[in-house]
Amino acid sequence: MAVKLDGAALAAKIKMQIREEAAALPRPPMLAVVLAGEDPASQIYVRGKERDCAECGVHTRTHRLPAEVSQGDLLALVEQLNQDEAVDGILVQLPLPEGLDPRPVLHALAPEKDVDGFHPLNAGLLALGEPGFQPCTPAGVLALLDAYDIPIRGRRCVVLGRSHLVGRPLAQLLTARDGTVTLCHSRTEDLPALTRQADILVSAAGRAGLVTAGMVKPGAAVVDVAMNRRADGKLTGDVDFPAVEPVAGFLTPVPGGVGPMTRACLLKNVLRASRLRQAR
Repeated sequence: MAVKLDGAALAAKIKMQIREEAAALPRPPMLAVVLAGEDPASQIYVRGKERDCAECGVHTRTHRLPAEVSQGDLLALVEQLNQDEAVDGILVQLPLPEGLDPRPVLHALAPEKDVDGFHPLNAGLLALGEPGFQPCTPAGVLALLDAYDIPIRGRRCVVLGRSHLVGRPLAQLLTARDGTVTLCHSRTEDLPALTRQADILVSAAGRAGLVTAGMVKPGAAVVDVAMNRRADGKLTGDVDFPAVEPVAGFLTPVPGGVGPMTRACLLKNVLRASRLRQAR
């Protein structure tokens, strides 16, 4: 039976450390959140981030904008936050309402305040293996693997999903740790043949039930990044948890696995951004 990778418990420890370090700074870190529209999931995510920040002594300032906000007004707000010396980090909650292009908004962020790690400069630093803000979900996956002493070096790693937010940066982080990485996607042929070779299998495809027991190498570490909502409203990942649990060596639950680690790594980025800015 697989060992459960308890992201909630690990995130609680990280948050405790962040709270201590934030309290030692000359002033509390400040995160500005930009939330456009009324997307229910985004509202829930933002409330969760505000709650996490409050628990860790990180101040938040949330800018709630109507779904009809123009691209120009959104960019103007980002520039205002870039120039605000009281703001250490900026988070633009995705997805944006229909009709708004997220790319120029994310590109407009000051790289030193880009605590999501989505700015092209931070993405480039990640690709080069140089210090910068790492995307929170990939960083959270690595933190989970490290916490449970799951080796990466020399191991076969298969990542399902090639998004710029999770799959690609995660593949880069695993490669930087000397993993042998295969990045799969919707056009990959004979996917089970590849996943069965994986010592570490990460699914970020967003397809409930995608990963079955027959796709998992016995004893593998299986990390489920996806958050899919079923017809009954409950959350589920990509992995058929009951079927895979007897086969895998390690397995993340959904919820309670990668999700809490994503939020914890966001807090780590905010703390780092604040420390760098206050040291100037």
